[in-house]
Amino acid sequence: MQKFVAAGVVCSLIMVMDITAGVLGIEADMAQNKVEHFRERLVECRGPSQTAFDFGLAAAVLLALAHISANLLGGCTCLCSINKLRRASADKQFAMAALIFSWIIWAVGSSMLMLGTMENSRKSCGNGMGNHRFLSIGGIVCFLHAVFIAAYCVPAIANDAQKTQQPQQGGHA
Repeated sequence: MQKFVAAGVVCSLIMVMDITAGVLGIEADMAQNKVEHFRERLVECRGPSQTAFDFGLAAAVLLALAHISANLLGGCTCLCSINKLRRASADKQFAMAALIFSWIIWAVGSSMLMLGTMENSRKSCGNGMGNHRFLSIGGIVCFLHAVFIAAYCVPAIANDAQKTQQPQQGGHA
């Protein structure tokens, strides 16, 4: 029982990391928008924002830590063939779908956060990328990642609980 409570606490901490990464991503976007714009020749330029860089980098690191932790918590749910996937329980199929979506969301979120972060590492002049809200989008994707990680962790914990209860039930009968 203590194992499942600990797993629930770890799952909650992973979600807190994702939510914190999302807030940091949005804060980084707000800090980026506060930087003064200036003209260099005929092109509109924007200087780098150290605060936005720091927040964006912290958000990307937290998103990566949350993703790695969730994959370690969920255990190895590798279903290598379609037949194994069809024979698996509904909980395991749901967890596998959530895991696949979490990987896709992690790739999109970390890419957005790193693009926005790298944009703040140097002066940006008229490259057409200054108007995009990579950090804000990356922050919002972090919230979505939290939802799919929770959808992955809960069935994985429940499946683990079911495995440990089956031998106990069989031994008492």
